[in-house]
This record gives sequence, structure tokens and C-alpha cells, in this order.
Amino acid sequence: MIYRFTEAWKTCQVLNRKETWEQLAEALMRNLEIEFAIRVYRQTGNVGMVWSLQSIQDIEDQKLLAGHIAMFLKDFDTAQDWYLKSSQPVAALNMRRDLLQWDQALQLAGKLAPEQIPYIAREYAQQLEFMGNYSEALSHYERGLLEARPITGRKHDPDQENHNIQCRAGVARTAIRCGDIRRGVSMAADMSSSRQLKRECADILEGMKQLNDAAMLFEKGQFYDKAASTYIRLKNWQKVGELLINITSPKIHLQYAKAKEADGKYHEAVKAYEMARDLDSVVRLNLDYLNNPEEAVQVVQETKSIEGAKMVARFFQKLNDYRSAIRFLVMSRCHDEAFQLARQHHQMELYGEILSNSLESEARPDDYRSLALHFEGEHNSLLAGKYYYHAGDYNKALKHLMQVMKANSEDTEAISLAIDVVGVANDEHLANQLIEFLLGETDGIPKDPKFLFRLYMARRQYREAAKTAIIIANEEQINGNYRNAHDVLFGMYQELRRNGIKIPTEMRSNLTLLHSYILVRLHVRRGEHLKGARMLIRVANNISKFPSHIVPILTSTVIECSRAGLKASAFSYAAMLMRPEYRSQVDPKYSKKIEAVVRKPGSKLSSASEEEEPNAPCPYCDGPVPETELNCLQCKTNIPFCIATGRHIVKDDLTACPNCDFPAILPELQQIVESGEACPMCSETIVADRLTKISDVKSYLYQEGED
Repeated sequence: MIYRFTEAWKTCQVLNRKETWEQLAEALMRNLEIEFAIRVYRQTGNVGMVWSLQSIQDIEDQKLLAGHIAMFLKDFDTAQDWYLKSSQPVAALNMRRDLLQWDQALQLAGKLAPEQIPYIAREYAQQLEFMGNYSEALSHYERGLLEARPITGRKHDPDQENHNIQCRAGVARTAIRCGDIRRGVSMAADMSSSRQLKRECADILEGMKQLNDAAMLFEKGQFYDKAASTYIRLKNWQKVGELLINITSPKIHLQYAKAKEADGKYHEAVKAYEMARDLDSVVRLNLDYLNNPEEAVQVVQETKSIEGAKMVARFFQKLNDYRSAIRFLVMSRCHDEAFQLARQHHQMELYGEILSNSLESEARPDDYRSLALHFEGEHNSLLAGKYYYHAGDYNKALKHLMQVMKANSEDTEAISLAIDVVGVANDEHLANQLIEFLLGETDGIPKDPKFLFRLYMARRQYREAAKTAIIIANEEQINGNYRNAHDVLFGMYQELRRNGIKIPTEMRSNLTLLHSYILVRLHVRRGEHLKGARMLIRVANNISKFPSHIVPILTSTVIECSRAGLKASAFSYAAMLMRPEYRSQVDPKYSKKIEAVVRKPGSKLSSASEEEEPNAPCPYCDGPVPETELNCLQCKTNIPFCIATGRHIVKDDLTACPNCDFPAILPELQQIVESGEACPMCSETIVADRLTKISDVKSYLYQEGED
């Protein structure tokens, strides 16, 4: 109080209480000790006051400075007095505006800045409107609009234009709230650029139950869902129909659909129900009113609607179409009702087929058990076993299926079902029962090995399955079904690789031989007779494994070797064909050519020996090996073959089919793929871009599970 501020500072440091620091800071400000006050506020951490004081510390006008200090100290009347005496009296007006003290602000504006009156009036009106004082708000909006004048010399002022828009919008809103609806609606409708104003006025009108005007403004503002909803309340269905194309709300489409249905306009109602995604109602109208069951059935099948399926089932029941009724009852999960209907009308087999084939049925084990018991009572062991299997009762299932198989050992359906049962049951006792039957131990008649193969595959007994696959492939090969034999071995080969099981040597060699035979046709078709001849020589050297086509294969070998210039090989196989056991079987159109090859070897054959086959490096030891030789004599290793040529693979140009992962020589497989051919091994289409050179060849030379 005696202006000894330095000692007061020291005392505050000792006391170190917030209220004493604030008392010191206030005294400093009242004495215009701005820098000292900033120091105190820094000490207390009051950043806001530090910044505020820094913004005014360079003001030279002491009255203006006193006004700012009084304002900071919340002595607003004193601040106004000082501002009015200062060089910037308009600061008093700005203070009152900041304090939202609009009456005082308007009075000051009349004296200090008349041009600000419209803007202050608008801001005042906005506050009044927010507080619900709509009549005064309307008056001030009008004042702001009427007193706004364009600034001299400026044709277009964006700020003033925006001000006028806000005032007109305010007039429209408050006029409506004050009961002058026509004026407010007219102004809102005329302001084409303001969608939001139309929405605000329409909401106000809707709250005042002025639905016609509200709907009109919603529509003009392109708020079509709200407009349609309001027209629905007015039951103006014609306007709703005009707006439907722009409406996204399913609820509105649904309301419109119900109205059209009530009016008996079912086609329009169906379209509206479709837009509302109420497809059960679409089904109902098509069945009950439009007599269009085909459309109803299509909708149910597409949507898998349970309620829709029930309606369709009831429709077909009325028509005595019990097959269709059962199907849709199962789809609608009314299994008990479907069971009773099927039993009543002798459609149990159909019911069972639908139940087991329909993915949508979500049948319970009890549903299958009821079927199994029914067929058991009718002594139909096949179907009883089938449905006990679906019910999870594997012992009873196999018991009934065994009865069928013992009565008819050639019943492939029963055998296939029994294999499925044993594969799922994972029960050694059941498996042994079926194996004994398939091996013929129960009736002395061994069954087709393919059933035993399927059983081993179902039980994941891959080693046993591989042995059986070799037997099956050998039978197919003996019968001349070389592609079937190839596919059986290829499929089993892939299964063993996936499970990391060693590939039997016999399987690998048989697959190599069959693939070589299949490659012959590819090479000959492409005009590559030397490659075809080399593959035929490999096959002919193992001709005993092709007993059904010995003569045709040897004949083809002679012809292709002759075309490829392999005269010695052509003579060798031609001489073989001239043996008594084969000679009579040679096709007459080739017999003279083959006899000529045998009769005229002469000096040509002896003097010009057959050109030796080129060598390619062994991928294991890099030693030279003839291209089509698959055994390296130096490292005694079996070399994998190229699926494109039948030759052994090479490290420097190795690739693999992206589908089956069998290796190939990159340029050779690329040529085959570019000519439009599929993979020679798996018959799948290959995209040329997916063929890449393999740098790490070890995975193909030492594949998991192989020798």
C-alpha cells in the first residue's frame, strides 16, 4: 500500500502463497507497473496474464493502457471510461461486444461507429434467438438487414453479403416462430443457395404441425427422405410416389408399400417392398394376390428366407404339391412338419435327399435319426445306414450297410457310404470289418482295389493307399487306360508329398514311364519328332508294361525313329515287329514300310551309325549324362525328369509348374505354354508370367520324403 513493491516481492517469496502473489500483481497493475506485474505472473505460472500484459506493455497512451488494465481487473465500467477518454474510444465498443453486452454496445456504436450497428444487431439477434426471445430477435434481424448499406466504392463485399444472408435467414426462422408463417416460408423458399435454412425452417414448421409447408421446404431443400416422411403423415401418396426415385430410406419405401397394398395396388406395392428390402412381403403378395408363385419361389431361393420358405410351403400344400412343400419346409427349418408331411404322403426318400443335400436346412442329428428309424422299420438297410451315418451313429450305420453289401457285394453306393462312415468314425474295429469285406475274407470275393484305396485315403493311411494306388494304376495300364493310370499315380504322388511321406520307387518309375508315353502325342503334334522318338524308345524298352498296345507302340516307335533319323533304333524295333507273334497284328498300311526298314538296312546302317544322343550335366555331380537318361552312372543317382520333354532336369534352367510344382526345363516349358498348351503333368492352365527360373534347386533335387 506504500508502493514498496520490491520489499513486497521479497515478503511474497517468504510466504509463497498464491493469494499474496495475486495481491501484489493486482497492486502493480493498478500502478501501471507492467513489467513488474509480468515478472510476478511468470512466478505464479499464469501464462495467460503474461501474454495479455506483454501485448499492451508498449502502449504509450496512458488512458488506453489504464482502460486495458481495468478490463483485465474486470472493472468494466471504469475500463469504458478510460477507453472513451483515450485515443481509441472504439475499444470500449469492442469490449462490450466481447462481453456480449449488446445494449451498451449498440449505444456506443451509435456514437462511435454507426457502420457497426447492423453487425451488432445481427449478433444480438442470434443470442436472443438462441435464448428463445424470438420477437426481439426478429426486430434486431430486421434492423441488421435494413441498416446495412454498401460501402462506398465497393461493388461487392463478401462480408456484407454473408451478413445479409444471415439476417434474412434469421428473419425467416423468427418470423415463422412468431406466427408470420407465410413471410418466413416465402423468404426460406426464395433463398435458393441455402439448403440448410430450408431444413431449419422445415424442422420448425414440422414442430408447429404445419406439415404442408414443412414438406414443401424439405422437398425444395432436396431432403427427399424427410419430405416423403412428411407427405406420408399428410397421406399425400401421390407426392410420395413422385419422390420415390430419390428416396434411400427403406422405412419410407415400406410405409409407401403398405399404403399401396391397402389400396389394392399390388404391383406397385411389390416394387416398393423390394426397394424396402422386405422380401417376405414380396413373397406374400406374389402368392396371395398376384398368383405368381414362380417369382415367389425365385425370391426365396435367392434370399434363403425362412419366413418366405414357410409361405411357399403352405402355398404348395394347398395345391397338393407335396414334393415342393417338403422342400420349402426343410428350407424354412420346419423339420418336424416336413417329416410328418413326407410320411403321410409317402415321400420319405425325397425328404431324406432334401435334408442331406440342402445346405440351408441346418438339420439336427435327431432329424436324421428319425429318418433312419423309419427306414429301419421298412427294412431298407441302405437308407437306414445312410441316415444313421448322418446322425453320427456310426456303428449302426456300418451294421446296416454291411447287410446290404453281404446281400449284394457289387452295390457300389453301399460300399462308398461304408467308406465314408469308417473314414469319419476313426474306429479301428469298424475299419477292420470293412477291410476284411473289401479283401474278400467274408465272402471270398475280393472287391475292386479302388474301394480299398478310397478307404485308406479317408483314414489318412497314405502308405497303404500308395501301395493300392500302384495296383490300381497297373490294372489301368494293363487295360490300356494310360491317362487314368497316370492320374491315379499323380494324385497319390501329390498326396504323399503334401504329407512328407517317402515316394515309393515303383510309383516314381511307373509315373515316369506313363508320363513319357503321354508326352509322345504332345511332341508329335508340335512336329518335334526327335523328342517323340526318344520318349517312344523309353516306352518300347519297357513294352511289357503296355500289353494292350504292344504292336501299335512298336509301330509308332519305328515310324518316329525313321522320321527323326534314328535308323538303328528304327531297325531294331522293326525287327521285333517281324517276329511271328507280332507280325500278323501290324496295321496293313504300315507293314510294307516296316518290312522295308528290316530288309534294307544294308551298308547304310553298318557304315553310318546312329547319331549319339547329346549329353547334359547331371544336376547332382555335373557329370555328362545323355539327355533322356534318368540314371547318372557316375554318382548312381536317379535324376528327376522334365515334365515338358521327358529329359532329365538341369540346374541352370530349372523351373516348376506353379500348379503341381513338378520340375521342368524353363525354355521348353515356356514354349509349350506360349503355344497354348496346358501343363503336361496336371493338365492345368499355366500363366506364362508365373514361370520363373529357380535359383535354389535343392528343394527339387532332395524333395521331402523322396529317396
